[in-house]
Amino acid sequence: MIQTKIFSVDDPNTIPSAMTALSANELIVFPTETLYGLASQINEISLQKIYTAKQRPEEKAIPVLLGNLEQLNELVSEIKPEVLALMNAFWPGPLTLVMPKKNGLPKSLTPYPGLAVRMPDHPFALNLLQQTGPLAVTSANISGGQNPSTVEEVYAQLNEHVSLIIDAGVNPGGKASTIVDCQGKLPVLLREGPIPFEKILEVWKRA
Repeated sequence: MIQTKIFSVDDPNTIPSAMTALSANELIVFPTETLYGLASQINEISLQKIYTAKQRPEEKAIPVLLGNLEQLNELVSEIKPEVLALMNAFWPGPLTLVMPKKNGLPKSLTPYPGLAVRMPDHPFALNLLQQTGPLAVTSANISGGQNPSTVEEVYAQLNEHVSLIIDAGVNPGGKASTIVDCQGKLPVLLREGPIPFEKILEVWKRA
């Protein structure tokens, strides 16, 4: 088991420590504007650790968080004009978009043709992701457990499974992102969230 350390978002050693842990295929937890996220590098060894830590069934795909739009080139095979319009309207923000994945991504990331991708609206998260590259990120809880809003709640559920937890205080978000499948001719709402589906449809139709 791992000895879990807690770092502050304000500590200059936090991002270097997080990058060291990730490069060793260890898990970290960092804040986003919605929830605290459990993160790993996108490879089979790291992804399996997420499933183990969360006690999560492997048929459930893991979303990817980005620090900038250029990172999409590593992940998806197509970005339709309507999807680009959604990104311009709602990113960074609590909107997860499912797009056709690129060949060669680890099977543990998603067993499906689509990949769920988001750019979080949180300054620390964006700074971290711009330095690490895209990360596999899911809510920092045991599957079926309560979504934690403090590092103490994260620690209670994931202690000894994660290398470090990055503390940004009480997370004000609390509501997971809206998820929209963009692989078909029309968008399909997969999970309701902070961004109403009506607004997404408006942007899609104008594109």
